[in-house]
Amino acid sequence: MKNKIQTKNVIVEMDGDEMTRVLWKLVKEKLIFPYADVNIDYYDLGLEHRDKTGDKVTVDSANATLKHGVAVKCATITPNQERMTEYKLKKEWKSPNATVRAILDGTVFRCPIMTRNIRPSLPTWKKPIIVGRHAYGDVYKNTEFRVEGPGKAELVYTGIDGREISRQVIHEFQGPGIIQGLYNLDSSITSFAKACFEYALDRKVDIWFGAKDTISKTYDGRFKIIFEDTYQKEYKNRFATAGINFTYTLIDDTVARIMKSEGGVLWACKNYDGDVMSDMVASAFGSLAMMTSVLVSPKGVMEFEAAHGTVQKHYYKHLKGEKTSTNSMALIFAWSGALRRRGSIDGTPEVVAFADAIEQSAVGTIENGIMTGDLAKISNPPAKKICSSEEFIDEIAVTLDRNWK
Repeated sequence: MKNKIQTKNVIVEMDGDEMTRVLWKLVKEKLIFPYADVNIDYYDLGLEHRDKTGDKVTVDSANATLKHGVAVKCATITPNQERMTEYKLKKEWKSPNATVRAILDGTVFRCPIMTRNIRPSLPTWKKPIIVGRHAYGDVYKNTEFRVEGPGKAELVYTGIDGREISRQVIHEFQGPGIIQGLYNLDSSITSFAKACFEYALDRKVDIWFGAKDTISKTYDGRFKIIFEDTYQKEYKNRFATAGINFTYTLIDDTVARIMKSEGGVLWACKNYDGDVMSDMVASAFGSLAMMTSVLVSPKGVMEFEAAHGTVQKHYYKHLKGEKTSTNSMALIFAWSGALRRRGSIDGTPEVVAFADAIEQSAVGTIENGIMTGDLAKISNPPAKKICSSEEFIDEIAVTLDRNWK
């Protein structure tokens, strides 16, 4: 085996909950630490510790990520009333992902992990499709209500001085109906655009962005204008140097092009579009457990995590001493992604090479027919060995040990 590699600068580590916390520890012990001395700034984002610190630990981890530039995060629980009772919490704490995203002003990018025996539903898709979702505003921050009878609905904007600046009739109702109001911010759209351009440069892929500016001339039109202005002023020359392109089309055209493309692009989506299309892409490529997720700030700060949750049902089985067959690929790729980014920024090619070796070993294990139960259901040719959660990581460790000599 080669000598241990050493990261030059810090990776912020955010630990998590339930079955993913169990697997997280195994991934570190069997795939990372035997080969690398990683300079880690550790934060325990497990629900009980978040409760103990009044969620200060989540804020601290996000600020540490801003400081160091790279983080890796395990899946965490966003508590509801049921979870609050189960864990005897002080309150229903906010989503850690939302807290970190707000502090980093980040955009989430999801990308499938592809293998030769887990094939996309669309035979044209040969390369991964990265979905970048603007996770702000739109229907997720809407105001809406039920109209019970005849009347006039108006859109009114009042300035900070109390002066009415604009008033427009939305609809004159003759009977019952519904009303919805949406908003967004120039600053948020600009951050979204910059994060997309930065991540495309990092991954060296083209960007496709689509909206409906022919119908929504002001709202969607603003997205189009900001993307184009940001590209022309800050990224056009950098894209030319990198040999990649930015293309804007109507969302209808973008979807049609995506369906017939070979992939290998970053698909930038407004909030609702990204919510729907990221699940469509995940399903079409095979499994949510085979999706990476990266939070990227406009300044290029990156936090790597799995796209899935804490695998609650498997955790309860684990607590009973029963065997599970939980797919750890997305967790493994969170670590490899963080290591690659750290090595790339620090100018340490041996760290980048190690990240590549981890991913090649994980993919190679699956392509050799060794996999967890979720993948065995969709594998072609059929799986040769269906592994338990720990066995799967052990098998990858054997392959990595051979590859990294």
